[in-house]
Amino acid sequence: MTADPETTLRADARRNRDQILAAAKSIFAASGPEAPMEEIARAAGVGVGTLYRRFPDRDALIRAVAMDNFERVLIDARTIAAEETSPWRALERLLRHSVALQLSVQLAMVSHRALVILKNDPEVRRLRDEILVVLDGFVDGAKAEGKLREDVGAGDIAILLATLLRQMRAKAPEVAEMAARRCVGIMIDGLSVRPGSALPGRPITSRDLDPD
Repeated sequence: MTADPETTLRADARRNRDQILAAAKSIFAASGPEAPMEEIARAAGVGVGTLYRRFPDRDALIRAVAMDNFERVLIDARTIAAEETSPWRALERLLRHSVALQLSVQLAMVSHRALVILKNDPEVRRLRDEILVVLDGFVDGAKAEGKLREDVGAGDIAILLATLLRQMRAKAPEVAEMAARRCVGIMIDGLSVRPGSALPGRPITSRDLDPD
């Protein structure tokens, strides 16, 4: 029995799409959303024409990457919230499990072009806002536990992640990953309650991240 040509075509198209998204995620995380489309096609093992058939322009690819990432992060965040009884442990776990969160935060806050795309897309914005709601819950609960310092907000944490988790150049990928994990560990240590210097200004909230 031979495979249905239409089914095979759909499977090939889905595989190509998944390969392009995986390559775009990796390259966007390392180089930002302005990375050459040719480089993404090459990393995905497809031709440039195939890439543009799946995603007609860079904005469509950025949106697809953001949608996929935000959906995965939201699922992870809600799973963590359901499994952890301590909001501080939930926050710490989410921050340590930040490979997907890394790119989502960067797309939402670092790239101006991506920021415009995400801001104007209601579905992407909905997913981003739902993630921030979960993060707000972790932050408020961790403060109530007495584990998170009072002078930080969810916005502070998102900004720290955007700054710390930008992949750096290293001789080997494992060195870059180790460095990112070390930065997250240092960040978590600095977020915990302990005597220390007071931060200037006020806590930055998730509402402060809205670009309106």
